[in-house]
Amino acid sequence: MTENTIIEAYHITETRLGHHNRIVQPLLTDLYQITMAYAYWKSGKTKDFSVFDLFFRKNPFQGEFTIFAGLEESLKFLKRFHYSESDIEYLRQTLPDTIDDEFFDYLSKLNTNDVTLYAVEEGSVVFPRVPLMRIEGPLIIVQLLETTLLTLVNYASLMATNAARYRMAAGDLKLLEFGLRRAQGPDGGLSASKYSYIGGFDGTSNVLAGKLFNIPVKGTHAHSYITSFTDLTELKTCMLIPKAGGEFRNVSQLAISWRLKLTSLFKVVSMEASDGELAAFISFAVAFPDGFMALVDTYDVKRSGLLNFCAVALALNDLGYQAIGIRIDSGDLAYLSNVARQFFLEISKKYDIPWFAGLTIMASNDINEETILSLNDQGHKIDCFGIGTHLVTCQRQPALGCVFKMVELNGQPRMKLSQDVGKVTMPGRKDVYRLYSESGDALIDLLQKSSEEAPQVNQKVLCRHPFEESKRAYVTPSKVEKLLRIYWKDGQIIEPLPNLSEIRNKVQASLRTLRPDIKRNLNPTPFKVAVSYNLYKFLHDLWLQNAPIGELS
Repeated sequence: MTENTIIEAYHITETRLGHHNRIVQPLLTDLYQITMAYAYWKSGKTKDFSVFDLFFRKNPFQGEFTIFAGLEESLKFLKRFHYSESDIEYLRQTLPDTIDDEFFDYLSKLNTNDVTLYAVEEGSVVFPRVPLMRIEGPLIIVQLLETTLLTLVNYASLMATNAARYRMAAGDLKLLEFGLRRAQGPDGGLSASKYSYIGGFDGTSNVLAGKLFNIPVKGTHAHSYITSFTDLTELKTCMLIPKAGGEFRNVSQLAISWRLKLTSLFKVVSMEASDGELAAFISFAVAFPDGFMALVDTYDVKRSGLLNFCAVALALNDLGYQAIGIRIDSGDLAYLSNVARQFFLEISKKYDIPWFAGLTIMASNDINEETILSLNDQGHKIDCFGIGTHLVTCQRQPALGCVFKMVELNGQPRMKLSQDVGKVTMPGRKDVYRLYSESGDALIDLLQKSSEEAPQVNQKVLCRHPFEESKRAYVTPSKVEKLLRIYWKDGQIIEPLPNLSEIRNKVQASLRTLRPDIKRNLNPTPFKVAVSYNLYKFLHDLWLQNAPIGELS
């Protein structure tokens, strides 16, 4: 990459990095990272050069894919990595008195200028054992990055994956994230809003997230707004100027008149409809005549909520305004959505108001992925889902489990052994390639030693399972994509960073490269991750060299 390209990339992303979470700093780490750093320093390892891989071992939510997220926040962290005077003073007070003073001076001068970070493009579909990041640099510095990078990637990727699964379940229906009040604290709430948008949600109720990340902000009102009115006499104002201009009109009178007509049309008892609810709807409609969306389940959807909503929506229509729709937050969502749609269709036909038939029906009420799939089977008429708790807390799986493992030190491979084969690490500096079929489907991810030549289009490649000798296959790719790219080098971001909308588009484009059986909800097919012949041999030779030989007696 040329110097001019690096400078251009730097300027493009500089304004984007303006919002920085002040909590994300070098002290956002585990104590053992600091104590290891001191032990490394005391052992004279300040010049040792290390390579670490950040990866996960199992896909979340009983699925077979994961969305990589958190790269931008990780780069912000690298950019601002510095121990302040107060950080150093706190460490002096916290660490044992036996710590040499020179170590604190060493920490105060540390930066990430000698660190190089390779990563998969944010928003990409990724799989177990594939390095999401490869971090190279002085051992002590890279070790100090571990916990912070893990916390930035783990939840972000888990959240984006959860959102992407909801998006697949919902199809083309709108999805809104309503989870701030249930999130794990304010930072968890902001992260959930950001990464649910990346994963495919259309908006959030979180106003601060809207400001910080330019995410569309949506919302209606709560049941408390409805219950704050008891009857129509409480209306302080019910006058509204028609959209085209003219004299004020009384929305309350129009709505009452329409409610009488609708009770006849739908053969319902008008006395069952709550006047307090009608008053609340009128009040809200006067406040937001172009954005009237009402919560209709405070008392009874069929006997009160729908009748009152439609009466007010028709009153607005008399004045040239179009209501948006309703939200249902309890009850049999499939059944009630069908009832509501039938209301809208009949009114549209009876009074020749075409747009009324297409009023939005939003459903909330503790919805999860399985709820949406079940509603799909029931034949609902819902246009939009508002999802909170199950989305932002990732209740089906609360953590992704990314790990950060050393794979090389001073040019020599490093490997973690385990009786659990799943925890054996793959040593050495590696590159990752995604191989595609003629139809454009992703076939396999191939890990190779970085010293190997890249796979070539239309040339046969031997792909081996990393641990099972009999599992191997030849692949002739129609397209080869190198997954790991340099994003940080010499103290600078050297790759232009996409905005959230671009990352969001990347997620959907990446998912489209997977076969349907890999993405299905029930018993999905695992995506294959393989190693080259050379890496397979290298891995197993090193394994034999380091594994202790037992003795029977």
